[in-house]
Amino acid sequence: MVSPAQPRDPALAVLYSSDLPPDLEARASLGPDARVRYATPTELPAALRGAEALLIWDFNVGEAVRASWDAADALRWVHATSAGVDKLIFDEMVASDVVITNSRGVFDRAMAEYVLGMVLAMAKDLPATLRHQDRGEWRHRETGTITGRTAVVVGGGPIGAGIAGLLEAVGMRVRLVGRRARPGMHDASDLPRLLPEADYLVLAAPLTEQTRGMVDAALLSRLPSRARLINVGRGQLVVQDDLVAALSTRRIAGAALDVFDTEPLPADSPLWTLPGVIVSPHMSGDFIGWRDALADLFVDNLARYRAGEPLRNVVDKTIGYVRSDASVTETAGSPR
Repeated sequence: MVSPAQPRDPALAVLYSSDLPPDLEARASLGPDARVRYATPTELPAALRGAEALLIWDFNVGEAVRASWDAADALRWVHATSAGVDKLIFDEMVASDVVITNSRGVFDRAMAEYVLGMVLAMAKDLPATLRHQDRGEWRHRETGTITGRTAVVVGGGPIGAGIAGLLEAVGMRVRLVGRRARPGMHDASDLPRLLPEADYLVLAAPLTEQTRGMVDAALLSRLPSRARLINVGRGQLVVQDDLVAALSTRRIAGAALDVFDTEPLPADSPLWTLPGVIVSPHMSGDFIGWRDALADLFVDNLARYRAGEPLRNVVDKTIGYVRSDASVTETAGSPR
């Protein structure tokens, strides 16, 4: 894309469900020719016609992009306010020249802190302490420690690396697993042999064809009975029925789950009441101020787009995420 002499003001569609971005027009310093079209999923086809850029503010409704694809007649760039872009990796998108960027880097520390919090909560049996407090019961007991315990962290990107670094900082042994082996990281094929030593299996991998359903009954059977599962990646990384069975039979000791096959988690799901399970509503990365951080990242990329400069956090559409070893960025391609 040739850099224009003056910043262009492209038509911009913003997909949301109920929560709008904070002061997007003011932050972006858009000119008088800017056209920002806020759209719910049902309104998206009309908003996409003639739009060069699409901001997916609420990724929970990201599947609407595929349903509206035929209306995207001028689309050149899609930005997702999430690290995962699995809902955007469909055949027509991958085959197009549309560039996808994500919000890599915004959630890393918050998610690492969440994982550490869940490790501590389960080791110290915090849920039982709170239940006893609610009932006014003084019940002394002993709890576990985390120093010297082993965590197997699946996810070779910055979120997985951030989790590994924080767990190591409190004295845990960490085995980091990525798509390919490199210094300090195991290959994904090593995962089965690492699990028998794991006290915690932490999932922070993106959802791809290779990772979908990766944690099934066979993999869970390789964990020791003391092990706990923590999932902050995507619910579909785990075969949920197999996990329920493993928890119900005490095949593993517990789980802290922030993501699920179906969200919100249905009220009749056994995961709500199974012993040793902590359920949170897909909030592990949502720190105070996260909306502003997401808006700032998008505005920076929008300024780059308007000036014809390379974009940050360009997703490799063939694998579904930003390459960890990639330093290159791209300019947005020609209209599809």
